[in-house]
Amino acid sequence: MKTLKRIFLVMFLLVVAAGGFCVWALFGSKTSNPHNYATIGDIPTPWGYERVSGDDATYSWYLRSLPLKKKGSKVQLYTGGEARFQSLCYAVVDLPLLSNAEQCADVCMRLRAEYLYNTGQYGRIRFQNVNGKTLSYGGGASRKSFERYLKNLYGVASTFSLSREMKTRRLADMQPGDVFVYPARYGHKYGHAIMVVDVAVNKHGKKAFLLAEGNTPARNIHVLRNFENPFRSPWFTLDEDADDLLLAVFHYKSSELRHF
Repeated sequence: MKTLKRIFLVMFLLVVAAGGFCVWALFGSKTSNPHNYATIGDIPTPWGYERVSGDDATYSWYLRSLPLKKKGSKVQLYTGGEARFQSLCYAVVDLPLLSNAEQCADVCMRLRAEYLYNTGQYGRIRFQNVNGKTLSYGGGASRKSFERYLKNLYGVASTFSLSREMKTRRLADMQPGDVFVYPARYGHKYGHAIMVVDVAVNKHGKKAFLLAEGNTPARNIHVLRNFENPFRSPWFTLDEDADDLLLAVFHYKSSELRHF
């Protein structure tokens, strides 16, 4: 009889645990920054993975240091109100938007430029416009000049110019700061760009990565959620042999990984 009671107790506890997991999977996993992490670097890697430094360890560190808004924060539009498709967001980056033109490609340029600005590398802040002309920043440490430069850049650059000026990177060589980008193409009226903000690797050499994006209309930068993960983790696992990748709801070709 005691054995039977123990069996029923174990079964009951398993049912309760399973029910709790289902409730969390349906509702808790939709909450942004569910564990209230302070920065991107605080998001734990998948089990058995360790973060990589990449060729530019300072750049990798900067991206990981990007602050996150508190648990439950919503992705807000620049013009006010909440953005649609909140379930795409795993965590909101706590970085104020500069204009209503700060969209997907602009966010990738913004994060790159912010790193260079914050490390005093002003002479390296330069991007191309849609006509192929390089626009260089010349305002030094002035924050007003820096933000003015970015606002002007947003109006004349795009996924087309970003894709053209960046260099192709093999999937196997992915590093923090790389960008998946495609310009408008057949079947896609608009292009899209998302930035790789963190990369980790396991002992077998398999990589996992985090992605952040902006979008149209302009909205808070946010870390993307991986819908293929049962826990709605933000980490994506890299298949180096894939020709096409589904990243959240965006499709990319393997050849569309770029780096500055």
